[in-house]
Amino acid sequence: MARTAEQDKVRELQRTLYRAAKADPGRRFHALHDKVFRRDVLERAWGQVRANKGAAGIDRTTIADVEQYGVSRLLDELVADLKDGRWRPLPARRVFVPKPGREELRPLSIPTVRDRIVQTALKTVIEPIFEVDMLECSFGFRPRRSAHDALQVLIDEAWGGRRWIVETDIANCFEAIPHDRLMAAIEERIVDRHVLKLLRAMLRAGVMSGGTVRRGVTGTPQGGVISPLLCNVYLHRLDRQWAQRGRGVLVRYADDLVAMCRTRAEAEAALAALRQILAELGLELKDAKTRIVHLAEGGEGLDFLGFHHRWVRARGARHVCFLARWPSRQGMQHAHDQIREITDRRWLLRPVDETTQKVNAFLRGWSGYFRYGNSPTLRRDQQLHGRASRAAGGQTPQAHARLRLVGLGLPVTRPTRADRPHRNCRRSTPIPSLERVSRMPTVKNVGEPCAGEPHARFEVAAGGTWHQSATGRAVLAPPADPT
Repeated sequence: MARTAEQDKVRELQRTLYRAAKADPGRRFHALHDKVFRRDVLERAWGQVRANKGAAGIDRTTIADVEQYGVSRLLDELVADLKDGRWRPLPARRVFVPKPGREELRPLSIPTVRDRIVQTALKTVIEPIFEVDMLECSFGFRPRRSAHDALQVLIDEAWGGRRWIVETDIANCFEAIPHDRLMAAIEERIVDRHVLKLLRAMLRAGVMSGGTVRRGVTGTPQGGVISPLLCNVYLHRLDRQWAQRGRGVLVRYADDLVAMCRTRAEAEAALAALRQILAELGLELKDAKTRIVHLAEGGEGLDFLGFHHRWVRARGARHVCFLARWPSRQGMQHAHDQIREITDRRWLLRPVDETTQKVNAFLRGWSGYFRYGNSPTLRRDQQLHGRASRAAGGQTPQAHARLRLVGLGLPVTRPTRADRPHRNCRRSTPIPSLERVSRMPTVKNVGEPCAGEPHARFEVAAGGTWHQSATGRAVLAPPADPT
């Protein structure tokens, strides 16, 4: 998609800030507030918020309501409020969503649409500055970095001999980050008092749950646009300390951690270092997900970023072992749950085409993520295939002529035979009449059936006549002797 002139100006602003931060690692930026309420920055922020199609906040204002109110009118009001210092965020709406494949609930905080626009604009301005300082071990919620990049590090390091793995997770990371220490980490690069005031207002906005507003001194509520960036800024201190005191190779995707070591003793030292560094930051590991795994043939594996990893032997070359990965049980269960939710009986009155589109949209994204790795068993998952096929044909079978599964079970309606173009010339002309090609003689003089006599006579070129045999068949009798 071609960028507009305003988007190119925003990209140029980000490049300028990135180059300035990279040229001077000790520079502290003091003039950023005027760039936050630039009209082109806010317009780009609105475009991203609109594309995300998020839910409404506590004011119940949706994306459609904003469009009806007037986007230009809303952006003009935000420019005036930010410029004069009158902007104040509303508390976020607290909801709980189930974690994929688990019984736990994840707390999410949904800001209002107005607040999401301001958060996106502020993130657009300050993200290039902090991106310069991020280390190679960090992969989560960073531009031009993905979960598959982190998974590739696991494959490379395991092939190189680091097969003692420390698998862990930071307990309640987004809710436990201290505000004062987070602001201290931000002030290492930004000293603009207006920008710092905006960030403090976002952190202190609080969340509303059950009609009660709770404001704490810790946490960057998960669900906000700027929360992942603030989490990375604070956990950057963990990355720096690990580079000095850690053992092995650290792979971090937000609050999910994996440390790869060569020996068990090194893995135990790495786990102890992680506990000590996080304790200094006011965080702690989640004991239920903390363990040391040895990747060996026939041994146990580990789950990381939705994949299950296991050390296996290659089939074609028996002397070669490698780290294979396929969707974990939680990932498969999440797919089943989503398909079950989309095709639930309460949606029977919904048009089949709409259900098919929803199933297709989910399966395209799900299979697009899990297509990398060693996942041949996905095509034999009968439960997933069955639910995907019934999503299109199970409710009203008459609506679809035939179904086929594309990739991992995408239900697609084939055109009927009448609508489908001919692939060869066999049927390019109409079928000739059966009367002209039939080998059966024509029927003449059909009369009333008589007992013991055939009820029809047939013309025969040889001069014989047809009569009925004892079995009921019509047989040809020889012509009578004229003598």
